[in-house]
Amino acid sequence: MKIAIVIPAYNEQDSIGLVLNNIPKEFLSQTVVVDNGSTDNTVKVVKDLGVHVTSEARPGYGSACLAGVAYAKQTFEFNTLVFLDGDFSDYPEDIHRLIQKQRQTGSDLVIGSRNLGEAEPGALLPQAVFGNWLATTLMNLFTGSRFTDLGPFRLISRTAYDRIAMQDTNFGWTMEMQIKAMKLGLVCDEVSVRYRKRVGVSKISGTVKGSVLAGYKILLTLFRYNFFQKVPVVQKAKK
Repeated sequence: MKIAIVIPAYNEQDSIGLVLNNIPKEFLSQTVVVDNGSTDNTVKVVKDLGVHVTSEARPGYGSACLAGVAYAKQTFEFNTLVFLDGDFSDYPEDIHRLIQKQRQTGSDLVIGSRNLGEAEPGALLPQAVFGNWLATTLMNLFTGSRFTDLGPFRLISRTAYDRIAMQDTNFGWTMEMQIKAMKLGLVCDEVSVRYRKRVGVSKISGTVKGSVLAGYKILLTLFRYNFFQKVPVVQKAKK
C-alpha cells in the first residue's frame, strides 16, 4: 500500500504544524497541504517543515480536496488516498487504524468514525452531532449502508476514487463520496478514530450560518445522487 495524504487548510497557522508533526514519519514525504486562500502564515509553517504545499484559489473544502488529489497524482506514486483535516481535531497517528481496517476487510473506502466512542466531550458541537445523525440516518435508509459518520478522516483506494469521479466543491464532499461509493457497489467500512476539540473556531459548525449552509448542502447532495442524478459508472480497466 502506497499512501498519499491530502490535508485541506484555511487559516490554520496555529494547528497545521501540530498535524504535520503527528503524521507518522513514513507518510510525511507523500503528504500535501492544500492552502485554500489563507491570509495567515499557514503556508509558511508548512514550507518551514519541508512538506509539500499547493494552493487552490477557489474557496471550498471540496475544491481543496480536488486540488490536493490532482497535485498528488502529478507528484507521488500511490495507490491509496487518505484525507484528514488541518485543525488538529483528528489524531493523524490513527492512520494506522484505517490501514489495518482496510487490510482486514479489503474495503475500497474506510471512514474514520468519530461516533464509535472516542470523541472527546465537547469536540463535536450539538449542531454537528444532529446534522451528522440526520444525514447518515437518511443515507443508510436510502442505500442500505451502515455509516455512523461523515467524518473527514478517511481512506480510499485510488481506483475507487477515480471510479467515484468526485465533483463537489464545498460541504457536500464527504456525502458525495459515501453515497456514490454505495451506489457503485464499492466495499465500504468504518473504524473508530479519536477526535478532540479543534484548535481555534470551526469555520462550519462554529457559526450558525456555516452550520445551516453545510447541512443544506449535505442533504441536497444526498437527495441529488439518490433520486435525481444517476451516479456515473466508470468501468474497471480490463487486465
